[in-house]
Amino acid sequence: MAHLAEIRPPYSAEAGALSIIFLTYTLVSYNLRFVQAYHSQLDALGDLHRRALLDRLREGPRSVGDLAAGLPISRPAVSQHLRVLKQARLVRDHAVGTKRFYQVDLTGFADLREYFDTFWGIALENFKAKVEE
Repeated sequence: MAHLAEIRPPYSAEAGALSIIFLTYTLVSYNLRFVQAYHSQLDALGDLHRRALLDRLREGPRSVGDLAAGLPISRPAVSQHLRVLKQARLVRDHAVGTKRFYQVDLTGFADLREYFDTFWGIALENFKAKVEE
């Protein structure tokens, strides 16, 4: 994103009002990408097969073939699920020869943890207020 000093609002007779609208839109659009990341991660976790893949990846990096073994879905379907998890920043991959190995991406889970911790903080504050009554 451009620095705020670099943002040039459109010019018109109502430049002041348009400047405020433009700046508000720009800031909301910039911050909205973080909200979409949570939704993407939560959506990715909503699928049973993706959660099964993540359970297997908790043990360490694994190839697509290893991950697909024993699952009731095809290897191409496993690859598609892994792509969704990768786009959600919940897994990452690296190549070793002709194989791709996937592992849990702790950065994405840290973001999710931060998101869920906001709910925990609110619950603790409400509990404290109730106890103090």
